[in-house]
Amino acid sequence: MMDWSDSHCRMFWRQLTEQSLLYTEMVTSAAIIHAGPERFLRFSDGEQPLALQLGGSDPADLARCARLAEDWGFDEVNLNCGCPSDRVQSGLFGACLMARPLLVADCIKAMQDACDIPVTVKHRIGIDEMESYGELLAFVEPIAATGCSTFIVHARKAWLQGLSPKQNREIPPLDYPMVYQLKKDMPALEVILNGGITALDQCEKHLQHLDGVMLGRAAYHNPYLLNEVDQRFYAAEKIPKSRQQVLLDYMPYVEEQLSQGIALNHISRHLLGLFQNVPGAKLFRRYISEHAHVKGAGIDVLEQALHCLTTASEQAEAYRAANQ
Repeated sequence: MMDWSDSHCRMFWRQLTEQSLLYTEMVTSAAIIHAGPERFLRFSDGEQPLALQLGGSDPADLARCARLAEDWGFDEVNLNCGCPSDRVQSGLFGACLMARPLLVADCIKAMQDACDIPVTVKHRIGIDEMESYGELLAFVEPIAATGCSTFIVHARKAWLQGLSPKQNREIPPLDYPMVYQLKKDMPALEVILNGGITALDQCEKHLQHLDGVMLGRAAYHNPYLLNEVDQRFYAAEKIPKSRQQVLLDYMPYVEEQLSQGIALNHISRHLLGLFQNVPGAKLFRRYISEHAHVKGAGIDVLEQALHCLTTASEQAEAYRAANQ
């Protein structure tokens, strides 16, 4: 989710779910240390509960960032050992760390010693030729021995050579039973599943075996699926919002950001999937895409995009009524 789940995106998701734990995009420990925490750790009121996702492999640097995460108010700090891109491999972080479980354990221990918030790990079921269940256990066990109890497992292995990050999300087959087995064999761990999940019904099925489910691109491309999360999984007594109401409730945040000099297209790009599969969705996306990047674009762009969609929806309804 690098370059996707920024603060604007997370505030948008908060219009749909108040209870879910949200994660930042991955940020490297080196970036935080050298560029300063203000740039990477500042978040808006209302985003919590929120976890900071780190990339790195230097225990001292990660410990420093874990301490900063706690100081800045994050609820969790997560070490990413699952991202397969070339950029992370060259910096010795991400999925390539699955080949070095003892180093990961050292990193996790240093982070735990530096802060009091939960320290968690996100990883794959394997990399390259490392694909057996025994090899997965060989990665998890030394990390669990540090006291780390939460493992977020993407149920695909990653090929570090020959596949792009996009291909690594699609080509290696999903192996949910392997993740189920990990929970069965290590019941004291909190095991959370990631990968290939696109519907809440799937989440319910996986939760019969596991402790949690992480959604990524499905939540980005079809954010409205988050609208029932609080009711279905957190027993919240709240009436689900219409898609239009979600956008209207988000607009005050957009206006506040615009007043601070943030360009509209930096915010509106996260809204394009809100009306997926709704009549007029294409017009909604097109209007925003064509107008939000214009210098000085304001909240009226979103209002007009919503008007285009509403008009298209009304026309579709009239057509259906006339042909019944």
